[in-house]
Parts: sequence; C-alpha cells; structure tokens
Amino acid sequence: MSPRRARRADPRADPRGGKGRGRDAPRPLEDALRGMERVEEGPDGEWKVRNVSGAASGKVYRCPGCDQEIPSGLPHVVSWPNWVGGEGERRHWHTACWRKRWDRGPGRFRY
Repeated sequence: MSPRRARRADPRADPRGGKGRGRDAPRPLEDALRGMERVEEGPDGEWKVRNVSGAASGKVYRCPGCDQEIPSGLPHVVSWPNWVGGEGERRHWHTACWRKRWDRGPGRFRY
C-alpha cells in the first residue's frame, strides 16, 4: 500500500483550513515582522534586541561582554539603545553574555 498524497489547499477555500480542524488563519505580515526584534528593559535603560541565526551572519564580530570573537555562522544577539539614532550603536553579543551582562564584575561597561 502506498502512502496518501498530500492535497494542496484551495486558495479560495475557508482560510481556517475547513473541516473544523481548528487551523488558524494565516498571521498578518506585520505580526511576523514585529516578532523579529523585542524591547528589553534594564537598569541602564531600554534596549532593542534581535536574535541572529548563524546562517544570517557572514562576518566575525567581537562580543562586548567577554571580548572574544563571535565566529561567522554562530547564532548570537544584536542589541542597540531604544532611542532615536540608537541603531548606530548596535553591538553583537554571544547569547549567554547578553543574558549574564548584569553579573559581570565592576569596570565592565555595556560596550
């Protein structure tokens, strides 16, 4: 017995997928784009944060948390201050360094 073939959804059909299977309607594009970056608050203000997949990074960066290189292809975090013009102060962090940035000792700055 051969496996069943997948049927393509009819674009004119019910957007929920029909047959009462509980499928949700497709999300609007604005919702998907908004999820790419988030705002985090900390003692030093608000930061916009974006996760970068390893495939999306083609350069080598230096993490301000540990002062080590982030090799090309390694997933990491990009953050910048949440104010107008803050995009010019973007920094690439190891994900763990970003999470542990408040536990660093004295003398370490945010950049």
